[in-house]
Amino acid sequence: MADTALRLLNEVGLDGLTLRAIAKELDVKAPALYWHFKDKQALLDEMATEMYRRMAAGVTLPHGATWRERLLVSSRGLRTALLDYRDGAKVFSGSRFTGAEHGAAMEDNLRAFTAAGFTLAQAVRATTTAYLFTLGFVTEEQGVQPLPGERRAGFDVAERARLLADFPLTAAAGPEIFENYDEHFEEGLALVVEGIAARYGVT
Repeated sequence: MADTALRLLNEVGLDGLTLRAIAKELDVKAPALYWHFKDKQALLDEMATEMYRRMAAGVTLPHGATWRERLLVSSRGLRTALLDYRDGAKVFSGSRFTGAEHGAAMEDNLRAFTAAGFTLAQAVRATTTAYLFTLGFVTEEQGVQPLPGERRAGFDVAERARLLADFPLTAAAGPEIFENYDEHFEEGLALVVEGIAARYGVT
């Protein structure tokens, strides 16, 4: 059922994704779905869990990965997974995994971070900060480009520059905000990683 919901998500977006729409796609009566999901949030939880499973299957850490490599690989993998779905970041945000399969990867990461010199609290803060940066970045990215190659109306950088002509620096900042997302994600992620190293004094 989560597979159908994720496929439908790319067609109608999060606002259009209802239990009724999924029931129609599955050719069942809507009340039948309530045997599986008590409400839409329960469905989103299962969708987020399935997105995580797919992401985890496609992410491979190098043998003996450092804490930096772990943050880079996991953050890039998360962004790629979220971008596969219209409103993917919104679905993932605030959802609760329905299984415990994420526990193994989290345990492995926390063990690697504490072995590198982080306290447990610092390890949690470091990994959470990178996760939240990625989630927030993709949320904004998908607000402009719901799917790769698709751009919402109202985000014309040249038009923005004309409207903000009285504020030259703000006008010139448009491409730094609304274009070149791959490049800007990598730069932002590097800032996060280097900030963590500087803050906690771990190389």
